Amino acid sequence: MGVRTGLVSVTFRQLPVDQVVEVAAKSGLAAIEWGGDVHVPLGNLVNAKRVRNLTEVHGLQVAAYGSYLRAGSVDREEMRSAIATAEALGARRIRVWAGNVGTADAGVGDRMAVTRGLGELADMAAGAGIEIAMEFHRNTLTDEVDSTITLLLDVGAPNLTTYWQPPVDLDDAACLQQLEALMPWLSTVHVFSWWPSNNRLPLAARESLWRPVLDRLAAEPREINALLEFVADDSPEQFTKDAADLHSWV
Repeated sequence: MGVRTGLVSVTFRQLPVDQVVEVAAKSGLAAIEWGGDVHVPLGNLVNAKRVRNLTEVHGLQVAAYGSYLRAGSVDREEMRSAIATAEALGARRIRVWAGNVGTADAGVGDRMAVTRGLGELADMAAGAGIEIAMEFHRNTLTDEVDSTITLLLDVGAPNLTTYWQPPVDLDDAACLQQLEALMPWLSTVHVFSWWPSNNRLPLAARESLWRPVLDRLAAEPREINALLEFVADDSPEQFTKDAADLHSWV
């Protein structure tokens, strides 16, 4: 089905929803992952419906609800609220975080709690036809590939998937190895150009990574999101340039 391009709304936390939509539409993108911290707060269903309408009016799709739920420390009320918010937003996927500690520091109890929390959330979301996707991120149990796959297999839910993004300072070859290992469960890639450490560069500065990543995504028979995030200087103008490069590589 190809690669669906889009924007992660937290890239422009400083902008109101209507301006975020305009930036994405003018850049020729197809979708937006709406963040739960600023633009679509948890439980505000009226706002979620408004954001959905604005998105659709501009010819865009909702890629996901980017929640900040931490599996293992979320109660059922928060889970229900996240699902209701996603439904109002028109999101068929909710992004969550795999706990609060990294793999190296996690005890057996931490992993059990996260696994149980992911399973419960995936089960509740399945009733609404919604997928749960784990953020691939440091200081969580998805900070490296083996731990991520273990979670996916231990939970065993058909509606549990994972994101991927390039870890800070990881070279291109190692990034591509991670991507390949996670491919059976991959739903979304967060696209940005940081090097070295968290120094933000134009996307083209890491063309050697992103061209092969996008080629690999395009080879899959299902649709996978490639969502731009965190541009240099938080600049809408730079974002437009990055989006043009993304499209040229897709």
